[in-house]
Amino acid sequence: MQKKIILGSSSTYRKTLLERLNLAFECHSPNIDESPLQNESAQDLVKRLTIEKAQAVHVERKARGRSDPALIITSDQVATLESHILGKPHSTENAIKQLTQFSGKKVSFLTGLCLFDEKSQSHQYELSEYHVYFRALSQDEITQYIAIEQPLDCAGSFKCEGLGVCLFERMEGNDPNSLIGLPLILLSSFLRNAGVNPIDRSTNSL
Repeated sequence: MQKKIILGSSSTYRKTLLERLNLAFECHSPNIDESPLQNESAQDLVKRLTIEKAQAVHVERKARGRSDPALIITSDQVATLESHILGKPHSTENAIKQLTQFSGKKVSFLTGLCLFDEKSQSHQYELSEYHVYFRALSQDEITQYIAIEQPLDCAGSFKCEGLGVCLFERMEGNDPNSLIGLPLILLSSFLRNAGVNPIDRSTNSL
């Protein structure tokens, strides 16, 4: 029987990405306060929230009396422009403001990944960085793009897996999946370390 895998996220984007590994998994949404601490760096914020999400799912499972050990996958992401943390826009006005700021500039996306092993009570964590270089954008392009794709729940106000790619001059990083929210290359490595190989199913048993 395959080791139990839990994705600690309510994100449809992360769920779709994890489905690419063709492993059975459940989704549990962690309930944590994601507010940044005073003077907390982007790197520290992402690490803290990513690990706190895994711990929250683990604690909730224990509270419900779940004794079957699971591998809990969690992730958190922030976008930064010139070291300033950028949140999700949540409104058309904020999305227009963000993309206007990005025009002709580099935006960095920091994505934390954690794999918590309930059996060994240990976790793996790593930060994945991905950089997007925006071309010079006109206001008309920005407003039309936002109207078409409505990326209001996306850090950076765009969807790179959709029409958002037309906003870019180039991209730079090890894994484009990290830009969407779940670095699959790194996750595959974490899973192999935990005894789960998405390709070799003979190694995946409890």
